[in-house]
Amino acid sequence: MSLDWQGEGIVLATRPHGEGSAILTVLTPDLGRLSGLIRGGSGRRLTPVLQPGNRLRLTWKARLETQLGTFTADPVRARAGLIMADRQALAALSSVCALLMACLPEREPHPALFEASDALLEALVGVKDWPLLYLKWELGLLDELGFGLDLSRCAVTGASQGLAFVSPKSGRAVTWEGAEGWAAKLLPLPACLTRSTGMAASPREMQEGLRLTGHFLARALAPDAAHHREIPAARQRLPEICSRQT
Repeated sequence: MSLDWQGEGIVLATRPHGEGSAILTVLTPDLGRLSGLIRGGSGRRLTPVLQPGNRLRLTWKARLETQLGTFTADPVRARAGLIMADRQALAALSSVCALLMACLPEREPHPALFEASDALLEALVGVKDWPLLYLKWELGLLDELGFGLDLSRCAVTGASQGLAFVSPKSGRAVTWEGAEGWAAKLLPLPACLTRSTGMAASPREMQEGLRLTGHFLARALAPDAAHHREIPAARQRLPEICSRQT
């Protein structure tokens, strides 16, 4: 039985294949991460369309469920070129795409993650306060992977105010009072992730937030040791790049 699908997706990666074709991988709302062959994908006409971060209208066909399948694609929203001029935003785009490639299995739906990813990528186009959105996106990714953090109240005292740390083992928040004698072994919780207002993340908060989510992303990837998964290089470079203020 042939399989046909139509919908929209976000480009995560492409790689050349054969004479002028490419293997395209996208994130879709109802099929999750999906790959397929796109004829002419390495050519002059389609190369600008298939840049990471762009949103496409897609048709995917396969004769069998186990086959790679083939794509046809039309542009919906071209973002890659608009982000290119901002080095920090470009680094965030690369990190988003690399993490989705590394963390998500093929053809497993994640509709909420699709919408959050699309909103974040749109924010990278000229929105100055995207760093906080990025941190919250990584928290959402951890939720989808089953490694969500509980930042609502202290694991020791039960208090919902004054949260300052996160346990590297349980992923639960801890106050200064609850952390007495143990603070050096806990991860700092940046205030931007607990503030009720939508204030932007400071450079220091961004660094703390990336360290926090990075710790749990490493744990989420570690169980698949047979495939030697680790945090992608694009994500590893992000803290250093974001620390350089323009």
